[in-house]
This record gives sequence, structure tokens and C-alpha cells, in this order.
Amino acid sequence: MPTHHARRDPLNCKAINQDASRGNSSEATPSMWPAPSNIACADAGQQAIARADVLAGLKNGVLLAMALVVVMLPPAGLAPAALRQAEVRTNPEPSLRQRALHAEFGTLMPSPDARTIADWVADSSDNQRLPFAILDKRGARVYVFDPDARLMGSSLVLLGSAPGDDSVPGIGERPLSQVRSDERTTAAGRFVSEPGHDDSGDEVVWVDYDAALAMHRVKVVDPKEHRFERIATDSIADKRISNGCINVPIAFFDSVVERALGHSRAVVYVLPEIKPLRQVFQTAYDVATR
Repeated sequence: MPTHHARRDPLNCKAINQDASRGNSSEATPSMWPAPSNIACADAGQQAIARADVLAGLKNGVLLAMALVVVMLPPAGLAPAALRQAEVRTNPEPSLRQRALHAEFGTLMPSPDARTIADWVADSSDNQRLPFAILDKRGARVYVFDPDARLMGSSLVLLGSAPGDDSVPGIGERPLSQVRSDERTTAAGRFVSEPGHDDSGDEVVWVDYDAALAMHRVKVVDPKEHRFERIATDSIADKRISNGCINVPIAFFDSVVERALGHSRAVVYVLPEIKPLRQVFQTAYDVATR
């Protein structure tokens, strides 16, 4: 069978026929096969129709998408307001985020220094979410707080007989018989305390273990000191009698100190009695004016 090649002109759909065997026309005649030019034109027409259908579909798709955008988008001027409302919901006002926190003293009226340090601890979380205590040496009073700066209890205490805000280096390694009277101070500062026992096996809260500074139940050391009588009076002068440790009433130790500070680490803030407050607590600030 002879082979026919058709070159299609896209402009006028004319076919140029090339017969590979012009002298052998007995195998095929025009009455037996459709004209090549007719086939080419039919194919071109179908392609044109297909292209038109595709273009129409694209146009309809674009129009539908534009209509959806118009329906979904809010009217001009409303979108920024909606975004602002969402921003308010997810980002609280700065005044709410920066609200100052204060320690809760209940009905007690602490000294200004005790209030300053307690509020600073509450606002800054300097206690690292640990229970804490504040010892006001000038008032001979201790305040014990839970991790959220809520007062658990307060009591008058006995303190070191010598005024001063520092411990003598190496004093914790010396026996009491070698500690002079002027060295029996209760040091000021921030201490991470731990529960433990003293040489007699009694429960104590070690405020500064290396300096042998502890908080413990009041006990008789020398009957002439009258420690039990002293701790029961309201006189601040009566409270300077210990070798440096913080003596608290037995009932207060059992019900407050043991419960708050006697099971894990805690923080004890001992306020100075001679040095300025900011010299000892350099990072402290006044919460009311920050």
C-alpha cells in the first residue's frame, strides 16, 4: 500500500499530498479513501473547538474564584478592626502583663524594709518558687511565707548578742568556747537554707551551714540567760542573747518553720541592722515605684 504524507498549513488547512509511488494507482483510488485535505481540516476544527472549550472553562473558573474572594473578604475597613480585636485577645494590655505583685502579710504591719524585700521577692520571683523567710533583725521578728508570698506565720525571735551584719571568717569551724562575745552576730544577706540536724541531733534549718548559722527551737544553753523568758516578752532588747543562731518558739517551729522550711531547700532573707538595705540586697527594688 502506498504511503501518503500530508503537511498541514495551520492558516488555511490545505494539505500537500506526496505520493511515494505515483505510478501504482491500482491499489487505492480516491473513491476508496477520504481526501487527505478533508481529514486535516476536520482535525483542525476539532482542535479549535477543544481550545475554545478550555478557554471558556478557564474564564469561568477565574470569574468563580473572583466571586468567592469577594464573598469571603469583609468589606473595606472591617478587616483591620477584626485583626485588632484578635491582637487584643492574644496579647493582653501591658498594664495587665506588668501588674505589680505584692506579698500578703494579712493583718500584720511589717517594717518598711521587711515590706520592701517581701514585695520584691513576690514581684521578681527571687525565691525561685521556694518557700522563704524574712528575718527583720531590728524588730527581732521572722516572717515565713509560702512559695506564692503568702504569709504562713510570724514570731518574735532571739538573735546574736552582738550587733553586726557579717560573720567572722571561719567562725563555723570554731567551738563556742573560742567565739568572743563581739563575734556572736547574726549575719545579713540572702541564704539558701536546708533542713538538717545539729551536733545534738536536734532538727534545725541551716541558714548558712559553713558559718554555723541555723534557725532552731529555743532551748536552754545557760540557765542564767533566761532564753524562754526573753522570747516571751515584747522587748526588742531582750532578744539579743544567742551565739548567732535564730531561736524561735517551740510551737512556732513545729507548726510553721518545720512545715515551710523543714522538708526542702528554701530562701532566708536576713535584713541588715547596720548596713543600708540596698548594700546587702543590691538587686532589690521598690515595687510600688518601679
